Amino acid sequence: MKYTLTILFILFFIKLVPAQGIRGTIKTTKGEVLPYAAIVVKGTSSGAITNSEGRYEVPLKPGKYAVVFQYLGFQAQEKAVEIGSDWQTGDVTMEEQAFRLQEVQAREGKEDPAYSIMRRAIAKARYHELQVMSYTAKAYTKTTFTITDLPMQFMYRKQLKEAEKEGFKIGVPMLYESVSEVTFKQPNTYRYRLMATRNSMGDNISVSDYFLTSFYRPEVNNAVSPLSPKAFAYYKFEYQGTFSERGIDVSKIQVNPRAYGEGVFRGYIFIIENSWAIHSLQLETRNPLGFDIKIRQVYSPVQNVWLPVNQRYNLDGKIMGAAGNAQFIISQTFNSLKVNPAFVEDVKIVDEKFEKPAVSLSNKDIKGQKLEDKIAKQKEYSTKDFKKLLKEYEKQEYQAKKERKEEVEVSRNDSTVVDSLAGKRSNAFWDSLRTVPLTSAERISYVKRDSLKIVRKIEVQKDSAKAVRDSTKKNRSSKTFKPGQLISGNTWNFSKRTALTWDSPLQKIYYNTVEGYTFDMGLRLRYFLRTPQRDSTRRRVVNKPTPDLTIGGAGRYEFGMKRLIGTGSIGYTYKGTSVGIMGGRWVNQFNPNEPISPFLNSVTSLLFEKNYAKLYQRDFLRLGVSARPFENRITVSGSLEYAERTELANYKENLKPWIDWNQFSYSPNRPTNAELGSGAFPVNQALTLNLAVSGKLAATRYRIRNGRRVASRNNSPELTLNYRKGIPFTSGATEVSDVDYDFVQAGLSHSFETGIRSRLSYNVSAGGFLNDKTVFFPDFKHFQGNEFFLQQGDPTSIFRMLPYYQYSTGKRFVEGHVLMEYRKFLITQLTLVRLTGLKENLFVHYLGTPNSKNYTEVGYALDGLIPGIFPFFRIEVISQWQDWQYQKLGFRIGTTLKFR
Repeated sequence: MKYTLTILFILFFIKLVPAQGIRGTIKTTKGEVLPYAAIVVKGTSSGAITNSEGRYEVPLKPGKYAVVFQYLGFQAQEKAVEIGSDWQTGDVTMEEQAFRLQEVQAREGKEDPAYSIMRRAIAKARYHELQVMSYTAKAYTKTTFTITDLPMQFMYRKQLKEAEKEGFKIGVPMLYESVSEVTFKQPNTYRYRLMATRNSMGDNISVSDYFLTSFYRPEVNNAVSPLSPKAFAYYKFEYQGTFSERGIDVSKIQVNPRAYGEGVFRGYIFIIENSWAIHSLQLETRNPLGFDIKIRQVYSPVQNVWLPVNQRYNLDGKIMGAAGNAQFIISQTFNSLKVNPAFVEDVKIVDEKFEKPAVSLSNKDIKGQKLEDKIAKQKEYSTKDFKKLLKEYEKQEYQAKKERKEEVEVSRNDSTVVDSLAGKRSNAFWDSLRTVPLTSAERISYVKRDSLKIVRKIEVQKDSAKAVRDSTKKNRSSKTFKPGQLISGNTWNFSKRTALTWDSPLQKIYYNTVEGYTFDMGLRLRYFLRTPQRDSTRRRVVNKPTPDLTIGGAGRYEFGMKRLIGTGSIGYTYKGTSVGIMGGRWVNQFNPNEPISPFLNSVTSLLFEKNYAKLYQRDFLRLGVSARPFENRITVSGSLEYAERTELANYKENLKPWIDWNQFSYSPNRPTNAELGSGAFPVNQALTLNLAVSGKLAATRYRIRNGRRVASRNNSPELTLNYRKGIPFTSGATEVSDVDYDFVQAGLSHSFETGIRSRLSYNVSAGGFLNDKTVFFPDFKHFQGNEFFLQQGDPTSIFRMLPYYQYSTGKRFVEGHVLMEYRKFLITQLTLVRLTGLKENLFVHYLGTPNSKNYTEVGYALDGLIPGIFPFFRIEVISQWQDWQYQKLGFRIGTTLKFR
């Protein structure tokens, strides 16, 4: 009964909300509703979109207005209305657009007229992107997300029932709305004020980035825009006709990708004649996860600049057995718009392929010229000259920013302010601002949410004392020790600054033939010297640069050797700089990069009788320092270590695996090596200095969010330098340090796109021992080999069939890796195969040492082996060569996942 009264109260309150304006339904001449049509009130910042039922509402003050109704493929209508003190009904019937064909038609052997239109639109794309200097807009967004299917529901049926009580149900949409005031300033500054937010799942406030997709940019979410300078390499265009609307001619262009799939669009784009601006578009693409995305945008003139007032995105797909769909709608009304004075003049763009411009410009005519001065004097340009003119304008703007000492590396500057009442707005407030009316189902979902909210509030008030006790008990329990936590692991938060973490011994249980079964455990105390700050626009705690001190230790029990070993450490970190001291006894692989993980080595040892990991004992004390100066562009690290290294053997003879293979047997822990014969070495002491520097060869770009700088991924080439020094040292007649060597290494790596979902990656390095007077096997240069059928980690820089230590060297080496990823190569020429997300790879690996005989691998891979379920696996076939002679063929299953 209390639920019924609550719902009736809310519905009654909604009916009493006073307002006036225009409302109605938009239909076709056949009586079909038109969902998400755009409604623009000329001369005002008001506008709306119809909902999925074709209904719209535009609150307006009393007065006379001209209202424009737009929908893709239908003739725009303009109606004069007079608003009094009540709602006016404005039902609209829209007629399909009547297209006419241009006089010059595409004939056999002739170019389609669409290409001339698109050449001019592409030439002017950057012009339209830079045209607006600043604006303020009111943005209304509505997102609906629906889970339509989940795999193996029988395993968590109880949890699904509990989730239904909170509003989640398979097949039922989850709704989120927000109203924001957005202020934009060229080139990349956005300021948001979240005025209102509401969702059907609860009261939490969620802030999303301002979502404005511009097809004037070369790429839209890593897909090539039809207006990109390289569009003709990826698309074919077909002219579909022209229609007239409100004094302008608009051409409909069909966009046909040369090979559809991820990274390209297909559909239609509508281009305004003479200005070559976008009128509207209807496109679709597929994202890397295999989800289909459909995009619709409708533009409208604001101070003679065509801007997107209505955007809709539909997403549908399936991943790892879970299926769902989502819809994102944004309606924008612009005001306080300021047009760049350099872009206000009408400019005629001619296609030089069919029409010779009155004046052709040389590079000398363009260099150093002001864009506004040039346009004021000359009104006609070829597509080629206009592109060069815009590049010169951007170059001048870049130099001007540097002279003003502005941050040219900042790609976007965002700040968000959440109104204190954002999550508490009344229904009357929402009805006055919502530009897309709620459907009946959406309205009911909000009523249910509000009623549950009231009921929960009453229940909490009835037992507030219990809630306080539970909260106190919860806080106390986070600091209380329980014996079971020794097995499960736990973090005890003693304060906002102090936390103690115990790592469960069950997390790392491994097996190798040297130590037998092992389990690791760890204890760390972390203390922040300042309280971590919380970003008000994010749910998670964001640690701003805060110095912290960590004291900890790690232990390992070796069941085969029947002993406990461990290490201790203390470290200090602040702003990317860290200093630490660590020491103790541990067992390590000879290759510090661990070419095979402890987990995989456990699998191969126990199931296949293959003990690939080769280990030695280290008793050590190390001082380490690392820093990232020059705004994280360079990484510098160094360490000074004193260690006693001891060779280890398998902990007993006649070891037995879980499965006894007659054709396999365990190998000794002493690696075989072409240079030494074996990796045997005596117990020795080593004082070593290790210095490393790596840096990107181009400046890192940043995104600023609420004043906090976040580095973007720097895709420029990376140069690495490494110097290791084995320092000989004696104390009287005693050798304190037995090593004596100097090792240097340099490397260069880079990964860059060569096309849609196509990439070339390489990693080359070379080095050697300048002084090799005393070098033990642990000091050798080791390589990332692989002898197991599962290859994990970086697919570029890891060999597929190289024995782990066969060609480790104490002399010199040259190493090279190249990986080429193709979206369209052999079997991916087939559209159905390509749409599954499969990629084809070619790779080459080379190693040159005094004994490696020009070791080479050449391979082919199918990447994304199980699309939509496990897309991170690939199958590889590899040919092995030495001294350019074929040796053998191998197969691998590869993955970027790390198995620890």
